[in-house]
Amino acid sequence: MAAIAAHLRYISKGGRLAFEDDRGVAREGKEALNDLAEQWQYGGSFIDETTHRREAFNIMLSMPSGTDPLIVQRAAREFAQAELADHRYVMVLHDHQANPHVHLSVRAESRHGKRLNPRKADLQRWRETFAEKLRGWGIDAAATRQATRGQARNYEQLWRIKAAEEGRRTTGRAQSKSSPGAERSRQEAVEAWTNIASGLARSGDPADRELAQSVEQFVRSMPFVRARGLTLHSAQLRREITSGREPSRDVPLAPGSPEMGR
Repeated sequence: MAAIAAHLRYISKGGRLAFEDDRGVAREGKEALNDLAEQWQYGGSFIDETTHRREAFNIMLSMPSGTDPLIVQRAAREFAQAELADHRYVMVLHDHQANPHVHLSVRAESRHGKRLNPRKADLQRWRETFAEKLRGWGIDAAATRQATRGQARNYEQLWRIKAAEEGRRTTGRAQSKSSPGAERSRQEAVEAWTNIASGLARSGDPADRELAQSVEQFVRSMPFVRARGLTLHSAQLRREITSGREPSRDVPLAPGSPEMGR
């Protein structure tokens, strides 16, 4: 509970920022913040000051600079109502930094005693739900995996950010994901995009063949592809797209790399 209370103080700036609970009630101030922490500690299974199991999850829903912060807040509210309806949660909008974002702190145990245990599939569904809620407010948002976008960025965890702000951390985190699983995901994404380009190139519709060229350009621009020195057999594929002939079945990458398109 000590860590949860500290986090609630952090995201609300000690109660200076309004925090909204799962009932839709928004409050401010230290007294209201202390009351909220007490509700969490005793409202359900008792949460001790220190415990070895996770009693809360911290979620951050963020959008790029220039997005209306109030729309981000509304979409985050609808997301929480859809995905976390059985849990106590508190949300705080941060619009004073580069990217407007909402911090969501969620009590792990639901009102029915079931504990939240999100997996990768759940996290992706959460992203898709948030994007859906944003689209409902007129924001053109989509939730695609980093590998699909050709990216491999490592986002700083909240505890690392706080530690750096307080001068308690001197080492940084690698900027890019480099695990075997991440590498495999990016290779699979390149293969999928390559197959899409080949399929479009087989179409009799000139618009499809033009789109195939765009897909090919997108794949060549991927940081993963550029960093590894991988190139599609661009000239051959481009000739086939332009002529309208069916591309060869295999569209491999450069020598020494896995073949793509099988």
